[in-house]
Amino acid sequence: MSTPASLVQAGQDHAAAAVARVREAAEGVFEALREVRDAAVACVLPAGGTRRPVVADLAALRPLLWARLRGALPAHLPVHLPALIAGIGFIAAPGLLADAPWYLEWWQENPSGDPVQLLRDMDPASSAFYDYTHWDWYAGPSSGAERTICGPYVDYLCTDEYSLTLSVPVLAGGIFAGVAAADVFVRRFEAAVLPALREIPGPAFLVNAEGRVVASNTASRVAGSVYRGGSRDGDHVVRRVGDLPLSLVTATACEAV
Repeated sequence: MSTPASLVQAGQDHAAAAVARVREAAEGVFEALREVRDAAVACVLPAGGTRRPVVADLAALRPLLWARLRGALPAHLPVHLPALIAGIGFIAAPGLLADAPWYLEWWQENPSGDPVQLLRDMDPASSAFYDYTHWDWYAGPSSGAERTICGPYVDYLCTDEYSLTLSVPVLAGGIFAGVAAADVFVRRFEAAVLPALREIPGPAFLVNAEGRVVASNTASRVAGSVYRGGSRDGDHVVRRVGDLPLSLVTATACEAV
């Protein structure tokens, strides 16, 4: 039996609205990262680039990082956007800083008070050495990706929360200097986009570039599971979320008469 045209149109309209809502939520985080990126460039080119940067130069980032952790949004973004960021910072390319070959200026929210700095063992000779270059959120930008979204994954190193990490490259004088990144708890991202997903009349879920489910309106596609279909596999229709590394997958039954 065919689906009435009015229901097909309603499904398409709700899917388009969901894409717009997801894009708005993700773009809010990426806009914060663009701010961090631009501020980091100023920090790593001290005195007009006449000397190598040091750890102390990155302290100038802290007021911005703290403001974003406290939920303050860039001034031009809609005020209704939810506060999603749980951790944010700049991760230096190895060898960038004169006094710390490995370093991350990373801060996390603290429900009981001021933001706290994440401190990791940055000694390559140590058995606990934290080599962040192997993580996808760093490897993506360092390989040329303009915007990367990693996860969902359990962030055992920082919060023990199911998380997403969004990241962008930082280029200083055309040279890769590191990564600006932010952690977003999956539960917060789901809360921001699920109302729009639930309006879609049928199964619908959001996936990252690797096909990992980020949010879903159906128990059959839980966050973290993997979708292996193509752009149109017969059972599903896939819509890109703008130029973000995210796609909305909906059931074909809601898309065609």
